[in-house]
Amino acid sequence: MLRGYREESKRLRILISGSSGLIGTPLKKLLEEQGHAVHTLVRRAPQDATEHYWNPAKGEIEAGILDHTDVVINLAAASISKWLFLGRTPWAAGQKRAILTSRIDAARTLAQAMRDAQNPPSLLIQASAVGYYGERGSEELTERSSPGEGFLADVQAQAESAASHAESSTTRICYARSAAVMGPGALSTSLLRLQTALGLGGPIGSGSQWWPWISLHDEVRALAFLANHETTFGPFNLVSPTPATANDQTKALARGMRRPHWLGFPRFAILMLMGEAGKEILLTSQRVVPERLLSAGFTFDDDTLDAAVARLLQKS
Repeated sequence: MLRGYREESKRLRILISGSSGLIGTPLKKLLEEQGHAVHTLVRRAPQDATEHYWNPAKGEIEAGILDHTDVVINLAAASISKWLFLGRTPWAAGQKRAILTSRIDAARTLAQAMRDAQNPPSLLIQASAVGYYGERGSEELTERSSPGEGFLADVQAQAESAASHAESSTTRICYARSAAVMGPGALSTSLLRLQTALGLGGPIGSGSQWWPWISLHDEVRALAFLANHETTFGPFNLVSPTPATANDQTKALARGMRRPHWLGFPRFAILMLMGEAGKEILLTSQRVVPERLLSAGFTFDDDTLDAAVARLLQKS
């Protein structure tokens, strides 16, 4: 057994925000299958005893809920990319404000409630992203790497800072810096699959930029691993151990779908249509590795692009 890993028989009470999303839904299912009592935070009237009201924009959360919780997993955040390809100007001022404040409000509300709790949780897992590192070319990026520059880097740094106020002698924090998730329902995956299915697959920009990635399957397993671990703390890169370029990924998808890889999406078109959003989401290069996750003993089921693509197409 891995040192610091909980005995399978130990049942935890886990509270998740963002439990109905792409990652939260399968994560809740996996944690319940592991025997844990999973409760969720909702912004509507609770429908049963496992749901608890909160309104992070107003700093409101059900009184006393964190006195009876072992682990909090905060996935609450406005989508970064949902405006792409939808006919709107990407990242207008109001959209950028929503991206930032949704993360800060959620982290701040939970951190304050945890500090006010008489018996606070032992662990907060705060969702973050590899956007924290900014544009870095081919530099190998570990959890020890410095923060980068740009809008996404600033968003993640501010969200992590807001969550850090939950740390105490009782509560430790894991910052889960996730890559783009490859899985059914992921917007980026869906758009690339559509492009490929239409026979228009090909390089995104030059295609040489490093794109951090992780399968949805391993993303959920990694979060559950952190929740079950009694000694982990600090930042963790939730990325595949096999770094890949944009070309590697689009070619793997085309290969798996048996479609051509030739046309693509040139850099000038990305910048013209998407501006700053396209530059930071599609053209930024980040060669991120999961150094601390591997050191903690986590093993990936989908450690190659072909394995991740095969699972993606099988699940669809």
